[in-house]
Amino acid sequence: MSILNSFIKEFNEKFTAVKEEYEEGLVGDIKRVKDKLLDPDFLPSVQLKSILDKQIRRARYPMEVAITGQFSSGKSTFLNALLSKNILPTGITPVTSKVNFINYGEEYKLKITYYSGAQEYAPIEAIAEFTDQRKHDMNDIKYLTLYAPMDVLKDISFVDTPGLNSQSQSDTDTTRRVLRDVGGIIWLTLIDNAGKMSEAQVLEEYMEHFQNKSLCVLNQKDKFNQEQIETTTKYVSEKFSKYFAEVIPISAKMALESRAAHKDILIHDEYEKFIKEFKDDLKDNEVESLDFFQKKFDEYKRKVKTIQSSDASGNTKLLEESNIQKVLDFIENTIRPQAADSKEYAIKKDLKGICDILVKEYETIIGVYNSLIEILGGAQNEILEAFDEIHKTYSKQLFDIYNALESIMEKMAHETYKNIKKQKAHRYEKRSGFLHKDSFEEIEYETYWIDSDNVYKSLFYDDQTIDKMFKRAIKQLKVIELDSAEAFRNVYRDIKHRIHRWQEPYELIKKHREIASDLEFSATRHFAAKVYENVLRSYHRAILENISALRKKFAYFNGALSYSYIQTTQATIAHFEQLIAESVILYEKEPTKFNIYHPREDEILTKLKANFGFEKIEDFLTSKRNYLYKIIQYSKNQYLEINEDRLDFVESKKGEFINKIEKLSQIKEEI
Repeated sequence: MSILNSFIKEFNEKFTAVKEEYEEGLVGDIKRVKDKLLDPDFLPSVQLKSILDKQIRRARYPMEVAITGQFSSGKSTFLNALLSKNILPTGITPVTSKVNFINYGEEYKLKITYYSGAQEYAPIEAIAEFTDQRKHDMNDIKYLTLYAPMDVLKDISFVDTPGLNSQSQSDTDTTRRVLRDVGGIIWLTLIDNAGKMSEAQVLEEYMEHFQNKSLCVLNQKDKFNQEQIETTTKYVSEKFSKYFAEVIPISAKMALESRAAHKDILIHDEYEKFIKEFKDDLKDNEVESLDFFQKKFDEYKRKVKTIQSSDASGNTKLLEESNIQKVLDFIENTIRPQAADSKEYAIKKDLKGICDILVKEYETIIGVYNSLIEILGGAQNEILEAFDEIHKTYSKQLFDIYNALESIMEKMAHETYKNIKKQKAHRYEKRSGFLHKDSFEEIEYETYWIDSDNVYKSLFYDDQTIDKMFKRAIKQLKVIELDSAEAFRNVYRDIKHRIHRWQEPYELIKKHREIASDLEFSATRHFAAKVYENVLRSYHRAILENISALRKKFAYFNGALSYSYIQTTQATIAHFEQLIAESVILYEKEPTKFNIYHPREDEILTKLKANFGFEKIEDFLTSKRNYLYKIIQYSKNQYLEINEDRLDFVESKKGEFINKIEKLSQIKEEI
């Protein structure tokens, strides 16, 4: 029993389908679509798997908020304030020349991504070397990614962009693409520069379509009094209402100072310093116990207590006056919900787009089979007409041979008839009367004989016309045999030429989009390359079979014509000599009742034809349903059967991809 139970358990584990459980939310939805699109039935590409994995990462990726504006608006200082740390370099010139992605990481580090695809890492302190557009060796860099262990970055990824009026047009184009794709935009401008014509032109050109996800931040409010700040904020809100959902005046400088002195930040900085020293000491010393670090640990605890007990009211007030919290509230309450919806919409739109791409690629493959179906179907009437033309052409030539053979028969019959000659013969009749008892009277009469020697001499030995006529007929028949066989081959060549014209472009067919299946297109190329095996071979075999059957019949007919016509003539003469002899016997017995037989010319012709097997020859050459006709009809029917079979075969190949398109359409509908 235990063995049986083990078997049942093993069987269930191996063969019982386990229903996939997907997590709730966008990631689960993407995984569900991914599993369906990566079904082995689709023979999916590595690139498709990669892009679907990218969509999962995209769904899990924090919301992106771009910081942009004209240069020297304090973008880097503002970002440092948001991050509570002087990470990004600042300057009076447009320093940021590359897109900087600021992401969460377990430690501070900088990743440099090049246009070549290469990547390298550097200390975060080296960021200025890679962002200053005043340097001339930055052209190879595509973008930078700064990693920092800050909680705010777990949910938000900031994108520091080159200014929209940067000295480099490529930087401006890069910024435009970033604004289109991110979840939210913070437009940073100096409060004393806000609303100027130059800025209005830039906003009209780049920001017109992003109002719902855009915030305008007026920096350096610390330089103005409250009335000036309120007046400027109101003016900008009214003038630029079509570009921004809200306008907030801030002081990045005050925010950075207050946040840098915030208790949590100070404690975190002390913790980072403590951990770094601890790691360095472990690396540089042989450690058997942690006693050596006790003093530094006590110092760390003392500093933390000091920070915790310090008066932070000034920092709190400074932070409040900076207005930076309103920016964070806008991100949380306005940008985040929209960004989540926008991200879900964008990802699902992209997933549908992936389905559309795969469908289009399958439609490309279907087009390969459709064009072959069109060729096979479109050629049908012309191929049938080609077969009919063979019958029409060679039936006439066969009839000409028949006429030539009939002329030979007529000439032989006529020559035989000419040589039927009279000769004297005697019969004896018993006399009547008493005086003539037992006596016989000799009576002379005329009978006939055939001068066969003269017939042979005239037909075969002296003239040789008959021999030449037979040889000419046999030669003509051979020509017809070869030409008709070639005509059959030309029918196949026509089919082959049409198929090869179809084949040429599709032997090298390639997918148009990277995510399409390599194996599907490889199989399509293979199908085209093997078109003889897949399509043409059936037609070729049929044509060769028909040629073989036709040539066998011609070989039989050639044998019939090559049969000794001298022997045929001899048999015919012997037949009529026998008839004459039999008529003489009957005549001599009862002269009043019977006549001496004299063969007619038409009788001789009929017998010659019979002895020559002319009925079969006539049937082969002139009958409306002669052998050529039968071969042609058989060939046409066979061609139609093969064509239908190959069309069904190609349709079945096409049907596989139609089914896949239907599956993809269903997947798309379920997204």
